[in-house]
Amino acid sequence: MSEAPFTPREKLFEKQKYYQNMHKYTHLKGPYDKITSVAIPLAFTAASLFMIGRGIYNMSHGIGKKE
Repeated sequence: MSEAPFTPREKLFEKQKYYQNMHKYTHLKGPYDKITSVAIPLAFTAASLFMIGRGIYNMSHGIGKKE
């Protein structure tokens, strides 16, 4: 006996046609993909640049040294 598929074939074919006809990059095709592939890396980049800048400022002014 064979198992029934999770979704009907017709729905699967509809989704395949939808995603294959989109003219976007592959990693930006889903509705929430812009959040995971654009917004989160930008937030990490901004936070790390801020911390690097603050560290350089503190080192150049001698702030936060232990005695």
